[in-house]
Amino acid sequence: MKTMVASVSLLGVSALVAVLSFAKPGMFLSDEELRLMEAVAQNDLTTVREVIETGVDINAQDARGRTALLMAVEGHSLEIAKTLLEAGADVNLQDDKLDNPFLLAGAEGTVDIMKLILQATPNFTLYNRFGGTPLIPAAERGHVEMVTLLLSTKVDVNHVNHLGWTALLEAIVLSDGGPRHQQIVALLVDAGADVHIADKEGVTPLQHARQKGFYEIAKILESVLGK
Repeated sequence: MKTMVASVSLLGVSALVAVLSFAKPGMFLSDEELRLMEAVAQNDLTTVREVIETGVDINAQDARGRTALLMAVEGHSLEIAKTLLEAGADVNLQDDKLDNPFLLAGAEGTVDIMKLILQATPNFTLYNRFGGTPLIPAAERGHVEMVTLLLSTKVDVNHVNHLGWTALLEAIVLSDGGPRHQQIVALLVDAGADVHIADKEGVTPLQHARQKGFYEIAKILESVLGK
């Protein structure tokens, strides 16, 4: 029996209704749901499998809106993520920060987990709290392998987030301009990234690269622009 409901029921129906009106995911987790999430947090694959066998709701969300699968992605726990996905974990459920397993895997650069998630039909029209796709933070953080993988999917290479940045812009504006980001810029351009899309202030990727002294990146962009 759900712990919170058991407590509130002692106060009567009106109290229960009042609590439910302000309820959020995670307030009414069962003991088995809590056990599942604790096992994921502790990277305890054996217990995760045991709890799944009880028929637990694999997609239960904690007080922060996180599912067990999202926690597995946070912990880079490949085998647990695989086990949860095989049990029917939803890759699209978003938490309070609008992260979901698909979006977070991109940001974390967990390529092996992302390969599994892509087999579970992720929703490419769901975005993170910045209005971005998984490609954008992957490009920003220098995750070359993740960028390569995502560019083989239907992800929109020219998607603009709430900050006014594309993956190409973030790979320049928020990077150190080093070899990994140089490679990512080249990958994005080869995949059709529009080098003309400027930020909210009208500054283009090439202008940003020049301003930051990223000469190798500037050369890549200049070759596309014919400058």
